[in-house]
Amino acid sequence: MSHFLSEDEARLQSMLRQLLQSVKEKITGAPSVECAEEILLHLEETDENFHNYEFVKYLRQYISSILGSVIEEETEKCTSAQNQGEGSGYDTLVQHVTKKTRESNEYREMMHSLKNVMMVVVESLINKFEEDQMRYKEMQRKVKTEQPSSYYTDNCSDSDSSFNQSYTFMNQEQLQQLVERLDLAQPKEVRQEAMQTLCSAPPSDILNCESWTNIRKHLATALSDPDSNFSDKVLKFYAKTFSSSPLNMTRELYTSLAKYLEMYFFSEDNYVPAMSIGIDISNPDIIRLLKKIRLLNEYQREVPSFWIRHPEKYMEEIMESTLSLLSVKRESSHTVSLDPVYFLALVDLKAVWFKKWMHAYYSRTVVLRLLEKRYKSLIITSVEQCVSYLETCESAVDATGRFNSFSTSHNSNKQKNCYTEKELQYIYFVHSLSLLGRLLIYKQGRKLFPIQLKNKKDLMSLTDLVIMFTRLIYCSPNCPKAVTVHSANYSPGGLITDVLRILCDRKECATECLYTNAVIEALLQPIRYLLNGTEVHLNCPETTLIHIADILARIAAVDDGLSLLLYGGEKPSAVEGSSLGGADTIVQFTKKLLDEDVSVLSGTEMLPVLKGAFIFVCHQMYSTCEGLEVLLPYHLHGSIAEAWKKTSLLSERIPTPVAGADCLSSVSQESQSFVVMEETLLDDLLNFAATPKGLLLLQNTGTINECVIFMFNRFTKNFHVSGFEKFGYGVIVSQVAATASGAAALQSSGFIKALVTELWSVLECGRDDVRVTHPRSTPVDPIDRSCQKSFLALINLLSYPAVYELIGDQEIPNKPEYSLREVPTDIIDIVDRLIIVNTEAKIHSLFNYEQSHIFGLRLLNVLCCDLDTLLVLESQYKVSEVLLEGQRENTIHVSETSRILFCCRDFIIDGLSVERNHILVRINHVGGPTERILPPRILHKGDDPYPWPMFSSYPLPMCYLAEFPRKTDTRQDGDASKLLCALNNPDKQLGWIEDIQRQFCEIMENKPNVISGTNLAELIEKFVLHLSETPSECYFSSRECEADTNVQIKTLSSVQQLGIKMTISYGKHLNLLRENAEDDLCHVLMYCEKFLKQQQAVVRTSLRGLWGGYAGYDWFASSVFLIMMGNREKTLHFLHQISHLLVSAFLWIPRLHSSIHLPIDTAVSGIHPVYFCSAHYVEMLLKAELPLVSSAFHMSGFTSSQICQQWLTQCFWNYMDWSEICHYIAICIFMGPDYQIYICISVFKHLQQEILQHTQTQDLQVFLKEEALHGFQVSDYFKYMENLALTYRPVLLRDMGNIRAQKT
Repeated sequence: MSHFLSEDEARLQSMLRQLLQSVKEKITGAPSVECAEEILLHLEETDENFHNYEFVKYLRQYISSILGSVIEEETEKCTSAQNQGEGSGYDTLVQHVTKKTRESNEYREMMHSLKNVMMVVVESLINKFEEDQMRYKEMQRKVKTEQPSSYYTDNCSDSDSSFNQSYTFMNQEQLQQLVERLDLAQPKEVRQEAMQTLCSAPPSDILNCESWTNIRKHLATALSDPDSNFSDKVLKFYAKTFSSSPLNMTRELYTSLAKYLEMYFFSEDNYVPAMSIGIDISNPDIIRLLKKIRLLNEYQREVPSFWIRHPEKYMEEIMESTLSLLSVKRESSHTVSLDPVYFLALVDLKAVWFKKWMHAYYSRTVVLRLLEKRYKSLIITSVEQCVSYLETCESAVDATGRFNSFSTSHNSNKQKNCYTEKELQYIYFVHSLSLLGRLLIYKQGRKLFPIQLKNKKDLMSLTDLVIMFTRLIYCSPNCPKAVTVHSANYSPGGLITDVLRILCDRKECATECLYTNAVIEALLQPIRYLLNGTEVHLNCPETTLIHIADILARIAAVDDGLSLLLYGGEKPSAVEGSSLGGADTIVQFTKKLLDEDVSVLSGTEMLPVLKGAFIFVCHQMYSTCEGLEVLLPYHLHGSIAEAWKKTSLLSERIPTPVAGADCLSSVSQESQSFVVMEETLLDDLLNFAATPKGLLLLQNTGTINECVIFMFNRFTKNFHVSGFEKFGYGVIVSQVAATASGAAALQSSGFIKALVTELWSVLECGRDDVRVTHPRSTPVDPIDRSCQKSFLALINLLSYPAVYELIGDQEIPNKPEYSLREVPTDIIDIVDRLIIVNTEAKIHSLFNYEQSHIFGLRLLNVLCCDLDTLLVLESQYKVSEVLLEGQRENTIHVSETSRILFCCRDFIIDGLSVERNHILVRINHVGGPTERILPPRILHKGDDPYPWPMFSSYPLPMCYLAEFPRKTDTRQDGDASKLLCALNNPDKQLGWIEDIQRQFCEIMENKPNVISGTNLAELIEKFVLHLSETPSECYFSSRECEADTNVQIKTLSSVQQLGIKMTISYGKHLNLLRENAEDDLCHVLMYCEKFLKQQQAVVRTSLRGLWGGYAGYDWFASSVFLIMMGNREKTLHFLHQISHLLVSAFLWIPRLHSSIHLPIDTAVSGIHPVYFCSAHYVEMLLKAELPLVSSAFHMSGFTSSQICQQWLTQCFWNYMDWSEICHYIAICIFMGPDYQIYICISVFKHLQQEILQHTQTQDLQVFLKEEALHGFQVSDYFKYMENLALTYRPVLLRDMGNIRAQKT
């Protein structure tokens, strides 16, 4: 462009003009010059026609001609460097070429030339624009001379856009003349002409002129002009100015309008109707006043959107003028006149202006400061209005005890012109309520309380205010549907409930305002009266009680509120004739509703809705462990189940509607209401399954199948459990799947089929829209992100009880051929197609063989962490042989000898062989974190990516077996000898058990290693012997604990035999057993099975796990066998003695399997006390002691109860070292069965940080099941356990002792 020609300049001007014309709308719509510049700078991103503009094409062609050669040269240089290994990708190439180009001389010269040329072009455009403007002004002047009155035409409303308005530009001289013509001394016609001129002038010119002060005074005076047309023109000027001028200009206009209105109400000369007369909005004076108030209010609503861009003092001026106006009290000796706030309430009933002012911290701070320092009277009058309205409502009760509706005079649909005193008071009440409700949301707003009211001796606190709101809910008048002010969302009870809802949803607000016994008592007062049969005056009792239930449900949804309802934060207020707590009152009233035993509510159409509302309050309580404990005595689950059965029967009896019948709509409506009620009750029953004990109650109702079907139907529609449930059905599914009956229900409902089908679709079919831009790194992700959700869902589902129920005693299909369209539908298919992939047919049936098989192996690895599940899979499917065969096939044969001996092989290192190697080590060697070494499942960089030896036959390579030297006997320790001596010669006086426990505690705290080996065996043997000889300590009678010689056990099951081999292998590794110990352990287990079988109840059930004896392996008996160093007689004697004690019910899992000691419905359920008692209380204590861990479980959709059931069932084998397992057993025996719960809590405390981390990575359940408890030592947390016992022991031991069936 150094040789730029004149025709190029003209061409560029034309192209630039075209560009500006195209983006004219975007630029003119910008609020400032800076915004317009931003729009132009980002035009390429926002304008799809950007590259079609001639100016853009010209620039691109010009740049290409100047810099094209430079870019090509630099690109060639970089490309050659990349070919030699010096480059690193496309992005680096682009950055390098761009940098070099911008540093070149050609680029600098081009920019300099382009800048000079464009300056010339833009300057020419500006000059041309100025010439056009001069010609336009000249033309306007000629038009003005020919038509002097043309601009007086008022053709625009106060809501017109500024782009549609005609402006007359005026100089200072003309503006001064305009001021003179607006003077009151001028004739009316002159003033009107001047006002019209003023309305046609740009507001910015008026506000910035030297005469603005005088103009403002004249405008304020003109607002009072009796001629409505003249005052309307003033309002139009105000409106135009508000809509088109910045805040620094409009604030003065607003404050002048507010000041005018303030003076208007102070003046005795102006018409302001008295309160007793009311407001007639057809009155011209009232119309003019309301217009001014409306304009003021519209500005109040709009100004918060832009006042943050201006100095704070401008905002403060607007706020102060507003609050000053609203604080005006019109004094009159004869009548009570209406204040400005009544008129503002008429145009802004719910105080939207105040809501917007309080929304941002920037403005809220100033409002609250002004209210606190100068205008607190505004808050006081608002509260007084609410108090006055309450007194009016309470005084509206006639002699019959009914509320008189005081707003029924206007019950037609005609437009309302008059508002009576009562209606105005109600409108002001709604405005005050909205203002106070918004104020209470914020901390500084709540600090304005307590306040002193007129004619009141005591201060009104926050609690008093909320109690007043509560009283208003049940004494506010009935709301006729046709009454304007009381219809829709303006009913008093509904408005107050909305305010309290907002407070409930904010923790700090709820804590300060609602979580007090006084408020709870106020909410429950009418319910208590209804329970006691006391006369209670409720207007619309159904609606009132539904509002109360809504608030109570929100309180119960938060831990602090729930605790208040369950236990009370302080001494509850005295309630005449009743001493019930909040939760007790609610559940008793709910049961009465379900029984339809409330006379006031009998026959009402809203009774089903009311039932649902109060059941939901209970739902919020019993879905937590602590809430269920409080509600348990009321057997609410039974009442809800009965109500569901009745509703289900009634819905079946509704006749089928006949086409053309008159009752078609009523029958359809009735049918729909029954369906809704059925679903509501099923949802409430389902949520009992949120806790282990609640799941037992649900099982006892016999409705678990229906509830799971209901859950599955909602699951398929992506519905939530309830409005307060944030994480879907994950927790409930995990709880249900932890039991055999729950797994059977999930299977029959179609839930498992849907889960497996979805897994197969993402695993085998995958997503077609995924674009692969880079090959995956090695190793591939074991579980693809698309499959992660299904993987975790399967882990949540497949607890041992579920596994045995779903695949126990079932063979896998092992078909000779699988169709590619054959999709698995249940768990046995997953085992067959993804885990036991042992045939060519199975391999060829998989589209993604390696990915799918790795998925199956990862699932197998997690399942095998549960030792009972491992024994089932090994006994039924020989998984170890399948894995070894897979390793054999994955080798390169070196010689014929090696092929025969399966040694000296070169294994192919890939994802599958690494996974198989890890699983083989895991399932063939038992041990805690320091007792075995598990090979990692990742490859390392370098020449040796996998240094761990693989194998295709047993025994395991020695590198996986940690050294475990024989420990020296600790018999000589003084403290242990002292304790043993006390046990050998016990002085069984009162408190002897406490003395033994105290000595044991001292040893555990100071010398925990002493509790091991021979010391441990003798200590627990002696202590259990003495306890079994103490009648008060024997939980099970000696007669019940005698073995029946008639019961014969010929052989042990394959599961038991595999468990014995595992136990013997572990015992030998620990140097605890001699060579011939296997026969002794067989004898012990056969005796235990014989001993326990005669204590089993005869039950008829479809559950596979209850068809015979205990299907799992007896890990406790095996642990005792190892503690006794393989001594059969000592083991049997110890087990026989401990069977008398309560602790055996929780340590020895087979002890209460389908036992006669349990209630028959509990025995039939197949749910063990370790789950519905121990694991239940683990969840409860976890929420109280480790809330972060509790929340992590909830968010992950997994439950602490399921993993605790796994840990406790296998006595922490594979999770703790043997020494810690011994301490666990010893502590539970010496200290009591509740210490089992405290140990689990201690484990979670130890794992807290890792649990939180794995919750974020969404693999919490995998971590807890696969990883041993590294670094955990029971003795380190013994003091912590003792502190837990001080708090929880009375409740826990009492409930643990209540598991036995009551003898009659």
